[in-house]
Amino acid sequence: MKNILVTGGAGFIGANFVVHFVNNYPEYNVVNLDLLTYAGDLENIKEVENALNYEFVQGDICDKPFIDALFSKYQFANVIHFAAESHVDNSISGPEAFVKTNVLGTFNLIDAARKLWMSAPNQYNEAFKTSRFHHISTDEVYGTLGEEGLFTETTPYAPNSPYSASKASSDMLVRSYFHTYGMNVVTTNCSNNYGPKQHDEKLIPTIIRKCIEGQNIPIYGDGKNVRDWLYVLDHCKGIELVFLKGRSGETYNVGGRNERNNLYIVNTICEILNEVSPKAEGKYQDLITFVKDRPGHDLRYAIDATKLETELGWKADENFETGIKKTIDWYLNKYKN
Repeated sequence: MKNILVTGGAGFIGANFVVHFVNNYPEYNVVNLDLLTYAGDLENIKEVENALNYEFVQGDICDKPFIDALFSKYQFANVIHFAAESHVDNSISGPEAFVKTNVLGTFNLIDAARKLWMSAPNQYNEAFKTSRFHHISTDEVYGTLGEEGLFTETTPYAPNSPYSASKASSDMLVRSYFHTYGMNVVTTNCSNNYGPKQHDEKLIPTIIRKCIEGQNIPIYGDGKNVRDWLYVLDHCKGIELVFLKGRSGETYNVGGRNERNNLYIVNTICEILNEVSPKAEGKYQDLITFVKDRPGHDLRYAIDATKLETELGWKADENFETGIKKTIDWYLNKYKN
């Protein structure tokens, strides 16, 4: 059984991926490494906590001696790297943690993998000749779009927040290990994810929670910022395909082709909740409140996933309207119990 390291597997996307992968690939022993900061929660992975091909390790990717020892102990055949500081607002108030985790942490992991897997540039050790490092990134590295156009894998990087700048830096590190050492790496850049297990601070969980609690729903600026929304399980299936079949050294964009602005998001959620869990008086839309926009707030992101669709046959199973209903059901169960 191959040991595969998944970092950040107690967070939102990582946890959804770990549960999916553990259940579908019994030939892999999944070692889930997570520091369990505010963004990680063992409740997110309780479905697989007793699985025979799964184990959890708490630790910090910024601790290089710890990472080196972990690679020595488990002899990881593969790495799928989710672990990152990812809350943009937090990167504005405290950017240092983002540089440390996203840049230095990524370096510690990929360099530990290189030293275990390779004897020299372009020379893999026999036991690790098929080993792969899969780096999970974001569309925010591309900056912002106008009213038209899509991000592709060749769009120049233009990050606008400390978060996206730190992710862009980590992407460049991973790229360099392919070109310098001939290391088997792939990178996926995804659009905005939503679905079960997302952190309460994020937009969609915040809207649902505020509705249930009868509190004002804060919407930045005029609410016209556009994102391409991707249901988290669709993203996990895209990662799975790229990890198994993607071409070494390549980047694949994963997007839902579901562009929606924040006003549409909040009104759609309110309308669904008006039907399934109505307020005693009035409608949930009455709670919408516009607040001061955050600094450097990108206007629009949208992903062109053609490469992933045509090369590997990926296709999103959910559109926003089907995925948001599943998401609301999950959060109603969470917040009302």
